[in-house]
Amino acid sequence: MRAPDSPGLPPDLPGLDPAWSRTVAVADAAGVKHTWHVLDNGVADPVGTLLCVHGNPTWSYLWRRLLAAAPPGWRVVAPDQLGMGFSERLTGPRPLAQRIADLGDLTAALGVTGPVVTVGHDWGGVVSLGWALEHRADLRGVVLANTAVAMPEGDWGPALIRAADAPGVRAAVTVGTPVFVRATTALSRPALPAGVRRAFAAPYRTAARRRSVGDFVADIPFSRGHPSRAAQEAVAEGIRGLDVPALLLWGPRDPVFGERYLADLRRRLPQARLHRYEGASHLLPEDAPQYAQAVAQWVSDLGTGPVPPARPAGDAGRRLWSALEERAGDDAPAVVEVGGATVTWSALARRVRDLAAGLAASGVRPGHRVALLVEPSADLTAAVYAVWRAGAVVVVADKGLGLRGMRRALRSAAVDSVIGGRPGLAAARLMRLPGTRIAAGRPGPGSGAAHTLDELETLGRSAPAPAEPPVDDDCAVLFTSGATGPAKGVVYTHRQAGAQLELVRSTYGLTAGDRFVAAFAPFAILGPALGIGSAVPDVDVTAPGSLTATALADAAAAVDATVVFASPAALRRVAATAGDLTPEQRAALARVRLLMSAGAPVPAALLRSLREVLPAADAHTPYGMTEALPVTDVSLAGIEAAGDGEGVCVGRPLAGVTVRVSPLSPGGEADGELTDRPGVTGEVCVRAAHVKDRYDALWALERASSRDPGFHRTGDVGHLDAEGRLWIEGRLQHVVTTAAGVVTPVGIEQRVERLAGVSAAAAVGVGPAGAQVVVVVVAPSGRRSGRRGRRMALAGPELADAVRAAAGVEVAAVLGTAALPVDVRHQSKVDRGEVARRAARVLAGARARRRP
Repeated sequence: MRAPDSPGLPPDLPGLDPAWSRTVAVADAAGVKHTWHVLDNGVADPVGTLLCVHGNPTWSYLWRRLLAAAPPGWRVVAPDQLGMGFSERLTGPRPLAQRIADLGDLTAALGVTGPVVTVGHDWGGVVSLGWALEHRADLRGVVLANTAVAMPEGDWGPALIRAADAPGVRAAVTVGTPVFVRATTALSRPALPAGVRRAFAAPYRTAARRRSVGDFVADIPFSRGHPSRAAQEAVAEGIRGLDVPALLLWGPRDPVFGERYLADLRRRLPQARLHRYEGASHLLPEDAPQYAQAVAQWVSDLGTGPVPPARPAGDAGRRLWSALEERAGDDAPAVVEVGGATVTWSALARRVRDLAAGLAASGVRPGHRVALLVEPSADLTAAVYAVWRAGAVVVVADKGLGLRGMRRALRSAAVDSVIGGRPGLAAARLMRLPGTRIAAGRPGPGSGAAHTLDELETLGRSAPAPAEPPVDDDCAVLFTSGATGPAKGVVYTHRQAGAQLELVRSTYGLTAGDRFVAAFAPFAILGPALGIGSAVPDVDVTAPGSLTATALADAAAAVDATVVFASPAALRRVAATAGDLTPEQRAALARVRLLMSAGAPVPAALLRSLREVLPAADAHTPYGMTEALPVTDVSLAGIEAAGDGEGVCVGRPLAGVTVRVSPLSPGGEADGELTDRPGVTGEVCVRAAHVKDRYDALWALERASSRDPGFHRTGDVGHLDAEGRLWIEGRLQHVVTTAAGVVTPVGIEQRVERLAGVSAAAAVGVGPAGAQVVVVVVAPSGRRSGRRGRRMALAGPELADAVRAAAGVEVAAVLGTAALPVDVRHQSKVDRGEVARRAARVLAGARARRRP
């Protein structure tokens, strides 16, 4: 092991290949030579160079994963800035302009020529961009991670850095003691491994070696008269003219560079792609190790990336508000609030028209993002269509995500305005959402509302109608349920949303004579676009399982419904409470001709049980996801005709929809060529006109999910049968990788759930990838699932033997629990990841006990 004080070279450290380390003596503009420590993967005759610049108080160790993941043929050069890391110590401060010049001297000495992609973090972001502006002929792209180039107007700079720069504090915390160094690596949650924290501190063990740490803090130009202010402003303004690709990688939990700095960077680099790594903090390269693969993929794509499918030329035909305008003279009910207001088609069309004009007159511009924090109501419906007609973008996140989840989602969407009722605006204040506030109804004290919907409606009566937005402009950012991780923003254009509506209309034969009850709130707002009246039952939108048969019947009676949409959890409750229905309520439900249920597998037994409640309804279960719905469809008769199989039969692809699978490798990776061969299990891939445009602020995920041109990789695993029907076998992340091969969970769960006394089952993998064992967790009859954690225990021998006999695969252990954890939106998707974590703890001996 090398001594840590050896000149210019680091000791052996976790993840750092000693072969990458080298030193080089370089003369600066004054002719003074300085010795630099550089990490360099040493690729000869490279196709390009990644020039990686660290900030304060880190060093080139920050980029070790990028050196390991470098794209083929690319050189990676990561220097320790002078006075930092294991480069030569300085006798005085090094201002920003000099550091930019120093980096240019170094790259010249190293023979770095174009194409070059700069990569910068923290203060290294400004330095790398300064180099980029001075070497435009060599520049191919820029990558930035949690950095800033300017202080947005009204901003005084990062509070933590200002505190460290305070008189009498800087010398003590940055030089005299290692507080600043240690505090930087303490920002990560979960905490970085001790060995990694020691590695970052290794070059800064004495006050003498920390001198430049303090000088760096002193060089931040907080005031206009600061010596480095001119250089910083030149970089900040100069990058507006960069016409190269850019990639922004962001840790949203950063207490140093918050959302306002990201917003400033996006304004200066409007061409930049963005990926937010939820949970990551300031040291993004440490908190999100997968960033290195993302950068490598992005660099590899430069000039040769996948070509997105061409968008259809011309107009999309009907617009989202076309049906509303067509029924503008109709006084039939368009939106019914059960127990509240009834709004006619004519009144709704008039209000949407005036609101759209009022929004535009108040400053809402095409492309602006408007968060909707309004309960399902006539106000919500009017607001959605007015925002669309004004050319703005609706942003919708489920209240069921909770305040923390909604804050994460809505802040990631960078909203420009918020429309909310009193609770919604109060939540917006707690979430510290940016943008103008618009009140739906009378605003409460402290709401900060600049307008109300009524005021905007009045304003719009005398304002010109806004121009119709182009069909390929964004219209919505819809967040997923969060059932498989943090909720993801899914972007739709007007064309894609219109294609979805036309597919739904044609598939289910919807006409102006239909009326719609949506027990799933997001679907309620589609009624006007489909040209059918709609109602939302009296139900807590965060708890679909609270829907009763009487509440459904009252909503059906309010609009004389012919169509019902509800999640499986809602339908279970409806079936269970059918005995409470009055004859009049039964008559209202008997007029329903079509029942649709989606969001999770819908058992045939549940659909059969609903015949008593909805005797004339043709039961259908469309399959899809937030990113594409519907994809396939199957009726109860179709489910019964398909019989039992490995997974859930979700029917055949709908008109215009292509389904393929990407076969699984033994390690559970979906890396096979797309195929429609019957019986091949793999990731389900979908191509259709109504598939989402992209994921929002998740470049790496979008790149991975769309790597097959024209197709969206759904993350679901399944197979096609000989009749062209699709069977879903689980989620890709829930595939169990055993020593004998991959095992999918749904087929196991279905077979176990047929056992007497078992209400629900989850089949999960426990153990290291490639050597996992199958564990089955069951919930007893009467308790199917729950949103709160439930204690697990070893099942009794009789139940365990029955489960093993039914499973069809080797089962290592059987556990029992009162209820399985499920997603918030549908309360139907079992959270197998959480089940697996709890099962692993039980099997490791944590609170294990045997159930009788």
